[in-house]
This record gives sequence, C-alpha cells and structure tokens, in this order.
Amino acid sequence: MAEEKTLDIGVTDALTGGAAVYGLPQANAVQMAVEEINAAGGVKVGEDTYMLNVIAYDDKANPTEATNAVRKLIDRDGVKFILGFCCSGATGAVASFIANEDAVMLVGNAAERSITTGEISNLVRTRPPADYTGAAAGTFVAQKGHKKVAVLGALDVGFYASYVDAFEVELNKAGGQIVTRESFGLKDRDMSPQLTKIRELQPDAILVVGYVEPAAFIYRQAIELGIDVPRYGFTSGSEEQFLRVASSEQMEGVWDLRPTELTLLSASENGIAYHENYTKKFGIAPSPSSPYAYDQAYALKHALEAAGTVEDTAAVSEALRQMPVPPEVVMQYLPVDGKMFDVNGQAYTSNGAFQWQDGNWVFVQDLPSDAAAYSAFLSTID
Repeated sequence: MAEEKTLDIGVTDALTGGAAVYGLPQANAVQMAVEEINAAGGVKVGEDTYMLNVIAYDDKANPTEATNAVRKLIDRDGVKFILGFCCSGATGAVASFIANEDAVMLVGNAAERSITTGEISNLVRTRPPADYTGAAAGTFVAQKGHKKVAVLGALDVGFYASYVDAFEVELNKAGGQIVTRESFGLKDRDMSPQLTKIRELQPDAILVVGYVEPAAFIYRQAIELGIDVPRYGFTSGSEEQFLRVASSEQMEGVWDLRPTELTLLSASENGIAYHENYTKKFGIAPSPSSPYAYDQAYALKHALEAAGTVEDTAAVSEALRQMPVPPEVVMQYLPVDGKMFDVNGQAYTSNGAFQWQDGNWVFVQDLPSDAAAYSAFLSTID
C-alpha cells in the first residue's frame, strides 16, 4: 500500500503593503490550488502519496524581507519548493542566491527580464518578461495612429522601464515618438504636477505603467484635469481594485496592454471555473495576474510526479523544464518546442488588449506574440 505523507511547500509574497494587490491574490491562489490537489488525492510520487501543506511568509515586496523569508523556509522549515514572487525587486534578491540552494523557485507575476537570463537551473517563471509584452503594446498603439505618446510611470522599477523601452522601439518604427517620460513613486497619489506638464505637451495618447492604485489615481486625475486623449496602461488590476480609487465613468475607455491574463471574456473553461471558485472561497474576485501562482502549484505537482522524487530538487527542476503545459492551468501559455518552460525556465502567454467598458475589463483582441523568437533572444542575454 502506498503511504500517505505530507510535503511542505513555501510561499513568499507581498501579503501587506502596496504590492499586496498582486501578492495576496497569488498566495490565495496557491492555497486554493493546494486544496484542490489534496482533495483530488494529492501528489503521487513513486509509491507514496503526498498531501501538500503551505507555509507562507510576507515579504512586503522588499528584497531584504524576501531574502529573510526564503532563508526561513529553507533553513528552519526544511522547504525545498518555494512559490509566489509577485514583485521583481524582491524576486531578484532571492534569484541572486537560489542557484546555490537545494530548492526549486517558481516565480509568478514578477516581470523583470533578468530573472530568467541568469541560467538558474532551479528557477522557472510563469509570467513572461515585461519587454516581451511592451513590444507588442507599442505595435498596437502605433496601429491606432498615435504619433505623440506621453509616458507616466514607476520608471525607477526595472520591469516597467523595460516595458516602456520595448514599447518605444516599436512606436518609433511606425513614425511615432514618446514626447516625455514622467515618473512617480509607488506611494505617490497626487499626479497633478506630472499630468499638468503632459497636458501642456498636447500628446495624442498617454501610457501609464505602474501598480494598480497609483495608476487608478492617474486615470482619475487625467479626467479631472480635462485631458481628453486615449489612455493606455500596463497594470493587471481587477475591476474591484481600480474602483476603490476611480469611478467606472472615469475609467471608461482605458486600455490595459498586458499578457492575456484572467478576464472572463477571454478565459478558458479553466479560467471561468477558477474565477468562480476563487470568488466563492475568498469573497472577492481574483486579480487578473493571480493565476500565475495557481499554475505554479499544478506545474510543481506534475514535475514531482514526473521526477518521482520530493528530495532530488535537480530532478524536479529538470522535469519542470521538460513538461508540456499541464491541463489544469488557467493562463493561455504558448509552448516553446512543446514545453511550458523554455531553456531559460521561462513560460510565455499570449498578449492581449483589454479595454474598460461599462464597468468591466473586456478582452478586445490578441497582440502580436512570438514566443519562440523571444525565447531565442532571451537566450542571448547574459
């Protein structure tokens, strides 16, 4: 008879603070996936069956807190498999040393490109890098005929800056230009000085890149200042998160150009079920990016079963790199060579243009996405 055992897995994410709009839904998503996996019989590894148990710590999206959280998981709790990681600064700090640990790191929403350019064999990421999406967004905005785009963003954050850089390259190819790059801090809430300067430049579009709450203030204050041009963004926030700051009328017409994340009009059957189950369990709709972490849990389940071990982390890491896209995932992944993760440990989704219409994010169309070409490019970066 197979013996039933317990396997601890770790989660480190922003459970409090400004980044909790991404981190807390990710942690919730992992917990929900684990409960589903356990209810379906657990993880079958060799002759044993494991029930999963989650140990979660709050890293506050802070590099030091994230390092301390991972050290506790590995050194004190004996955890070998760590999920979550919504924000790039904290994630990059852990990625800098995880290669030397007997552990596997599964990264979610953190979009800084360098996380998967370091040839770290025991790290994989479910969200594509920001510049992969930024290039597609630049092409989309150029096709809308915009020639003068003003950028307002958290540009001291690497992955937002790389999104804008890739966006600009494609915009320039079509004869457009970025007329100004204005910055804000992640805790800023009054964007009227930057928006007043932007208004004087008379752009024909605005691009907003940043966390949900400051982005919502920008969208609201742009309307209040009479800036009547199309607004594009890279935020990945849910309707509920934006409506805490801006009215639906102030949000009307805003575009979000991002990986094709959870929005019901673009969701698969898995996505619709995920949205329903998450909402029922936690009393709030899931954020669009939260399934990156949900999908981590199922990717880990399949890798453990394929590797046939919970002790040999190198074997589990290799199984992750070789697996096809698991059937339970929510995001719409684009396999490279038939595998969920490429040689860099990077997964890719399609990119989508979403627009706020009558109180909801509505999926409008796919954006150009060439996962294989970007994967080849990523492999050339040190």
